[in-house]
Amino acid sequence: MKNILLLGSGGRECTLAWKLSHSPLCGSFYIAPGNAGTGAYGINLPVNYNDFEAVKKACIEYKIDILFPGPEDPLVAGIYDFFKNDPALRHIIVVGPSKEGAQLEGSKAFSKKFMERHKIPTAAYKEFTAESFEQGVAYIKRSDPPIVIKADGLAAGKGVVIADNTIDAVKAFRSMVMNQQFGDASKKVVIEQFLDGIELSVFALTDGTNYVLLPEAKDYKRIGEGDKGLNTGGMGAISPVPFADAAFIQKVTDRIIKPTVNGLKQEKITYQGIIFFGLIKVKDEPYVIEYNCRLGDPETEVVIPRLENDLVALILKMDEGKLNEVTVKHSAKAAGAVMMVSGGYPEDYAKGKVMTGLDKVRGSLLFHAGTAQKGDDVVTNGGRVLAITSYADSIQQALAKSYEQAALVEYEGRYYRKDIGWEFTAPEVAQ
Repeated sequence: MKNILLLGSGGRECTLAWKLSHSPLCGSFYIAPGNAGTGAYGINLPVNYNDFEAVKKACIEYKIDILFPGPEDPLVAGIYDFFKNDPALRHIIVVGPSKEGAQLEGSKAFSKKFMERHKIPTAAYKEFTAESFEQGVAYIKRSDPPIVIKADGLAAGKGVVIADNTIDAVKAFRSMVMNQQFGDASKKVVIEQFLDGIELSVFALTDGTNYVLLPEAKDYKRIGEGDKGLNTGGMGAISPVPFADAAFIQKVTDRIIKPTVNGLKQEKITYQGIIFFGLIKVKDEPYVIEYNCRLGDPETEVVIPRLENDLVALILKMDEGKLNEVTVKHSAKAAGAVMMVSGGYPEDYAKGKVMTGLDKVRGSLLFHAGTAQKGDDVVTNGGRVLAITSYADSIQQALAKSYEQAALVEYEGRYYRKDIGWEFTAPEVAQ
C-alpha cells in the first residue's frame, strides 16, 4: 500500500483522485489543496503546491510514497530535482520529469530546438528577443499569414496569438517582447508557420526508456459554439478521436513518440512521467504543435476514465523502469466530457455562487474543477467549474448523457457548450 499526495485543485486532479483512490495499492490519499470534489476520495490539505518546503513538510508528516504533481508549474519550477536532492525525500516516487525535462513545456524555444535535433515534425519557426525585434518584424513581413506568435515561457495558456494579417502579428509580437505582456515568459518569443489541420492530444507515460500510450483525446478550446469566441482552458473533450485510427497512431508513434523518448534518453534528460503531445493532423500527417509535461485538462476527464489499468500499478512499473512489461488496456466505450463554466469566463467572472443539483447526477462521472466547500454548500470558485463525463457505445451517446446530467446542475451564470464533438456528431458526418 502506497501513501499518495496529489498536487493541484482542478478537474484534472479530481479525475486523478477518483482513479488513484480506487486502486487496491493506494493507502492513505491526500490532495493539496484539492477542491470540493476531491474530498470524496481523500483528505484535502491546505498546502500551496508551489511552496516546496510546505510540500516537503506534508510528505514527511503523512509518510508519502508517491508524489503526483498535476499542474505544470511545480514541475517546471523543479519539484522533481528538489525531491531527489533532499535525503529526506529522495525515496519518494515523483510522477514527472526533472526541471530540464519539464522545459519541453516550460520553453517553446527549448522544445523547438529539441524537435529540430531529433527530426520530429513541427512547424517552421524562428525565435526573437527585444534585442532582435527588428529582425522579428522583418521575419513576420516575409511570412504568409496566418502567423503564430508564442511567448517562450509559461503564460497560463494565454501566450499564443494566431494573427490573420501582418499588422496584427507585429502588434502581438511588440506587446509580448517589447511591452513584456507576459513578463519573463515573453522575454523570448517564437514566431512560427501556421499549420492548417485538425488537432488532437496524445499521452504517453514513460520511465525514461520505455513508454505506454494512454487513450488519445480531442478538446474544445473556444468559449462559443461552432468554435467561435475567446480561447479557454477547454470546454469539453472526447475520446477516442474518430480520425486517429491505428495507421495514424502508428505514424505518431514512429515519427514523434519514439524519437521524443529516445531523444530525451540520448541527451541524458531525466524524464519519468507523462509526455503530452499536442498534435495537429495536416493531410493525414502528424505534426507537433507543443509538448506538455503533464496531463491535459479537460482531456484527463475522458482519458483517465477510459484507462482500464490500475494507475498506481503503472506508476510503480514506471519507477522500476519496467513499463515494457505492461500492456495498457483502453476501454472500448467512448467518453464525452462537458465543462460547465462561470458566467463571463474566460474574462471576468464571479465566484461563490451556490450550486444545486449535484446530488441528482446519475450514471455519469462528476469531476469538480473550480469549486469550494462553504459550510454545507458547494460554491463556484473558478472559471471552469465542473466536468461531467459519460461513457457510451458512441461519442454522440456519451455526450447526450453528459448534457442530460449537466442540465440538472444549477448555479447563477451557468454556461456550457452544447456542441462538443460537433465535427463527429453532426448527422452528415456521424461516425
